[in-house]
Amino acid sequence: MMEGLIDGFFTVLEPYHIFILFLATVIGFWGGALPGISGTMLVIILLPVTYAMDTVSAFLMLTGIYGASVFSGLISAILFRTPGTPEAVATVFDGYPMTQKGEAGRALGIGVISSAVGGLAGTLALVFLTPLLADVALNFSSPEFFALAFLGLTVVASLSGKELTKGLIGVCFGLFLATVGMDSMSGTPRFDFNMTNLRTGIELIPILIGLFAISEIMKKSREDHTLADTVKKVKTKIYDSSIMRRISFTIGRSSILGTFLGILPGVGATTASMLGYSEAVRWSKHPENFGKGTPEGIAAPEAANNSAAMGALVPLLALGIPGSATTAVILGAFVMHGLQPGPSLMTNNSELVYAIFVGAIFLNLMILIFAKPFISTFVYLMKVPYTILAPFIAVFCIIGTFAVRNSLFDVWVMLLFGAIGYFFEKARFPMATVILGVVLGPIAESEFRRSLQMAGGDYLVFVTRPISAILIGLAIILLLTPLLKKWKQEKHIKKSIDKTG
Repeated sequence: MMEGLIDGFFTVLEPYHIFILFLATVIGFWGGALPGISGTMLVIILLPVTYAMDTVSAFLMLTGIYGASVFSGLISAILFRTPGTPEAVATVFDGYPMTQKGEAGRALGIGVISSAVGGLAGTLALVFLTPLLADVALNFSSPEFFALAFLGLTVVASLSGKELTKGLIGVCFGLFLATVGMDSMSGTPRFDFNMTNLRTGIELIPILIGLFAISEIMKKSREDHTLADTVKKVKTKIYDSSIMRRISFTIGRSSILGTFLGILPGVGATTASMLGYSEAVRWSKHPENFGKGTPEGIAAPEAANNSAAMGALVPLLALGIPGSATTAVILGAFVMHGLQPGPSLMTNNSELVYAIFVGAIFLNLMILIFAKPFISTFVYLMKVPYTILAPFIAVFCIIGTFAVRNSLFDVWVMLLFGAIGYFFEKARFPMATVILGVVLGPIAESEFRRSLQMAGGDYLVFVTRPISAILIGLAIILLLTPLLKKWKQEKHIKKSIDKTG
């Protein structure tokens, strides 16, 4: 591990890679701080750009944007009561009241230091836990890989929230899209409707950009995104010894909680921030102060969401299971670059993995260094309506999609999925579930069929092998838990109605 970290350190220290990481940090800052643009959208938009880059540069760019955007959502949350990213929703509760009391600089400083500490905690977990999980997974065969893919697909239960049925429909739709094109094992065309462009399947890039970026543009273009609030000059104070003594325990607790939740597939940084905030209230001696501008109310969600963002990369790199919606997109980027996250990645591409580890450490240091000048710039420049930003985003999406294969057909596919995504949003379909189906579908199908060939058609191969049996059992539990909770709630409501007549 130490040898790998040293090699990764020297890889990241190359001037070009430092520049890529700096660029990713700046892009992530802007994307996270601007309402209407999330880290997920930025990763999707820049996915085609990374296609022409070497793998180390590409994934330093994508993971850097992801981490920086999770951090910078707190800026607009504190200054304008408008969270730049979903992960910063809980930061509004106490961040904006501090701004109203004239303590915006103090609130931003608390957010910056909490985010950096939380991010470093999640990065340490990423460095030490990923190789351990990968070592265990090196003994996997086809049944275990199918079970892993199946477990990854059941993340739909977490990504769907209360809309499990819609989530299942979404993942099934994604699985269907994954079957379009040539059968990888028999070479038989499937669902191509005699169209040459569909013979090789539907490219991942048009689906991603259409479902997320184009649909978001269509939705946001109907809203006013001008930041109408005016904020006077803000002087951000990154370190305050008296405040640090007060919030240090909160930061530590939330960092550990966020890291644990981030490693769990499908939980995500948004959930971690809310739970971090609720635990801060639970542990506080003065819970009545929360919501009125208390420092712990900023430190808790920011430490939790940044540690969870880094923690979500652990199951992605070690097992090939996305820990969040954004890491599901990054999983697609690995596939696009001809790589398969999982135990073999640590063995065959250790230079890339350790470069990602070291890049995450550098990213958190860059957040500390560049947060203050960025906030000063953001306060004065970013009062831009979305109607100005949206056309630039749309043009970039079209150019990026076309550039992957120089195919106009892909552009039409992207626009089609943009319309589908727009109506999915209207129907409150969790679109990340579609991506799960598209990305994990081919893996699940091929490993399922190989397992049956290996066992001579015996379906018991999945339950007679201990690891695959445990993984499939865990997947079924994760899938059934929301249904059991809903059934219990309905039963409780029915009993209450019967008692009251």
